[in-house]
Amino acid sequence: MAGKSGAPWWAHLMMYAGGLTMVVAGATAGVAQFASTTAENAVPTEDILGDVQAEMDVENIEGPLNILVLGTDKQGGSTRSDTMIIVHLDQDLTDATMVSLPRDLLVEIPDCGPDYSSPCRNKLNHAASISDDWEVTRNNVVQTVHDLTGLKFELGATADFNGFVEMVELVGTIEICTWKEFRSHHTERIFEEGCHDYDQEAALDLVRQRYDFYDTIDYDLGLYGDYARQNFQQQAIKSLLKQLKAQGYLEDPTKIPGLLEGFGDKVTIAKPDGLSIVDLAVNFRDIDPDGMTTVRVPASSEEGTDWGSIERIHEGAEAEAAASLWEALQNDTMDAWTAANPHWVKQSDPLAGQAEEPTDAASPTDTAD
Repeated sequence: MAGKSGAPWWAHLMMYAGGLTMVVAGATAGVAQFASTTAENAVPTEDILGDVQAEMDVENIEGPLNILVLGTDKQGGSTRSDTMIIVHLDQDLTDATMVSLPRDLLVEIPDCGPDYSSPCRNKLNHAASISDDWEVTRNNVVQTVHDLTGLKFELGATADFNGFVEMVELVGTIEICTWKEFRSHHTERIFEEGCHDYDQEAALDLVRQRYDFYDTIDYDLGLYGDYARQNFQQQAIKSLLKQLKAQGYLEDPTKIPGLLEGFGDKVTIAKPDGLSIVDLAVNFRDIDPDGMTTVRVPASSEEGTDWGSIERIHEGAEAEAAASLWEALQNDTMDAWTAANPHWVKQSDPLAGQAEEPTDAASPTDTAD
């Protein structure tokens, strides 16, 4: 063994970040006791990364590692991805950082589809809508992320919404905190301020919310609109992983195979030849999901553009912070970056306090779910 469905995009984000982190970060030495073939058969492989897959020494697994995860939306026989996260693991494979790439981020896209000239500037999620052919769409999304960040990735993953639904069912409830009371835009359910345990139905309702988050308190916390929804998603991911760990799913070798098999074709992994899922699980066992850092891409909202409401990395401080973020992910200097850029570091629990955010950013106006 080597050394140390038609689901909306919000659901994809939770699933792929939670699913990948669980497979990658949750296991203990007990994983080594179950057959490697069980894990390999449970999690299919897919050439997600293509030309942007970085070399990795499978005989001596060590960091830093960058992992690209894509949420998938399977409908009508086609597969699409409109959400992306970069998971960075440090050199010691003990600390993890999640960088969410906003779907409305204005970027350069190499292939803009038949209705546009290519390349073009458009929202990031446009890269995921150029074709019903998953291979074409996937390659375009991956190349767009590479062009934006300059990064290559040692590992990749995709996941479908339904897997997250099943995992919430598995643990019973997960805890999510809110910074104010509000009524669900979708179901009329009242969510009270504070931290509460939610079952699958209520949790999935909560992490869809963004329409009621344009008040002063939301702007003061930097949790307006879609950023509120991202915060709920991040909380759900960490809470789910903590519950899985507490209930023994990440440590008990008799439970892990069943958990992995439950993914079915909802999760796929891109990894080098000769590297097994067991190798990953054992070598990533020291990462604490509760200690993961979540980072917001340095950008701010802008309305009235040719693309409607967007997130733009503006020239000046934002552009400098973004450029240094990509460099920190490449050079494994995220500790220094987060210390120098607390403005863009997000705590999952809003009740624990947030870094001060600008209060003059424009409110997103798009209504896509």
